[in-house]
Formats: sequence, structure tokens, C-alpha cells
Amino acid sequence: MTGKKALTGLRILVGRARHQASALSSGLRELGAEVLEVPFIEIRKPRSYKPLDAALKKLPDYDWLVLTSVNGVEAVWQRVRKLRISETQLTHLKVAAIGPSTKKAIENRGVKVNVVPEEYVAESVVESLRNQVAGKRVLLARAKVARDVIPSELRKLGAKIDVVEAYETVIPQSSRARVRAILKDSKRRPDVITFTSSSTVRNFFALLGKNPRRERPFDKLRAGSSPRKASPIDGIRLASIGPVTSSTLREFGLPVDIEATEYTIPGLIKALARGGTGSLAR
Repeated sequence: MTGKKALTGLRILVGRARHQASALSSGLRELGAEVLEVPFIEIRKPRSYKPLDAALKKLPDYDWLVLTSVNGVEAVWQRVRKLRISETQLTHLKVAAIGPSTKKAIENRGVKVNVVPEEYVAESVVESLRNQVAGKRVLLARAKVARDVIPSELRKLGAKIDVVEAYETVIPQSSRARVRAILKDSKRRPDVITFTSSSTVRNFFALLGKNPRRERPFDKLRAGSSPRKASPIDGIRLASIGPVTSSTLREFGLPVDIEATEYTIPGLIKALARGGTGSLAR
């Protein structure tokens, strides 16, 4: 069922940061889903802007600016305005964006984006820059905690790269009781939980109080092993925005029931719609 109301009868839990949930939630509601919103992630300012500010003051020294999220774009331009950095200091820069949403956020600020990779993951960013960064100075502004694929691989390619913290992601403690209550309530329990980043996966299980490296409570039962404990998410389908997020789910011993083929919010909505009511409904 891929029509206008392909998700009718489904209850879907959206765990994006509160200020970013609307696009996913509204898209799912348009397809008939009942949407529950409980943020698994919260975006906060870094403890200090000094490293980011120092890098932005030296923008004329850089050849490339690499941004891997809309949050990074917003943080960088907030500081650009605060520091009163003129647009002329950005015109020489080549800019790489990890995906279309990040690209749009940059272009909305009047800056041209030179590179968007075919796949919206760090490895593809590196591949897109492979022949363009040797001997170049690169500024990567990103979350406090992130995969090190881009900086480590670009250094191998001869780039001189500075990595600065533009924001940090934290676990919203106010969501802990809400998540647990929803999973215990048969009238509110979701059919599907969506994950839009590795951080949302890790934070979700932190909210549940589960440590997969110690307990692995969600692993499939192996032949001859003792029966495992019932999981809070038994019977719930898990939907991932892309392969990196899926890999993190599998680190927790979980199956990935749905994975977007285009690693974007619209791509995730399409993947859910393709699943339809036939295989996902209660």
C-alpha cells in the first residue's frame, strides 16, 4: 500500500529532537499514521564557543568548509553573525554538505555548496573529496561526539583538517518516564519506532536503562541457551534512516525492519510507506 494513506492504522514513535520532529511527524500524519513524539535527543550549545570562534576568525586561511548536519549549519552561522564576519570572508571557500537538507540550509544563507555526496554518509563525503583536498586546509564543524571517518580519512588524503565542536547532543532526561510509560501502555504502544541517527539509537536505550555491552537483552535466542527476558520493544518494528544508524541498531543485537534507501527524512517516510499497513499494522 503506497497511496496517500499508506500508514493508516499505524502508531509511530518519532524520537527526533523537539525542534526537528515536525517534518517527519507531519509527513507520517499525511499518510494516515498516528504519531507519538518523544525526543531521544536534545541539541545544546557547546560548553565553550572559543574553538569554533577561533576557527571562524581564520576562515580566510581555509580552503574547504565541511558541514554534516543542519544543526552544524545553524551553529556556524549563528557564530558568524555574532562575530560579525563578513560574507566576503566566505566567498573563497569551497563547501561540502553531507546531504540535501544540509545543502539547503547552507544555500538559504547565500553560500554556494560545491559538493554533496551520492550517499549521505561520512564515507561518501570522503569519496567525493578524494581528489580535491591534498594540501588543502579543511574546517569541519560538527557535534561534540561524532564518528571520526571524515577527519581521519581526509588526513590520509593529505588534507590539513581542523575539527571544531559546533554543538553537542545530550539525552533529554524528561523523556525517560514518557518513553517507559508509552512502551508499557497497550493503548499507546507504538507499532514502529523511527531512528534518525546513531545518537537516537544510543539515547533511546539509555532512556530505557539498557546497556547492550553488558546485558545484550535483545539478542535473539540461541539454540540451547536460557530463555531471554521479555524486551520492552518486543513486537515493535524498528525503522532506520540509513546504514550507519542501522549498524548501531545491530550493535544492540536488534534487527532493522525498515531502512531508507535515500538517507533523508523524506526517504525514511517513503520506506515506511512501502512497508504499508500489510506488514506493519497491529
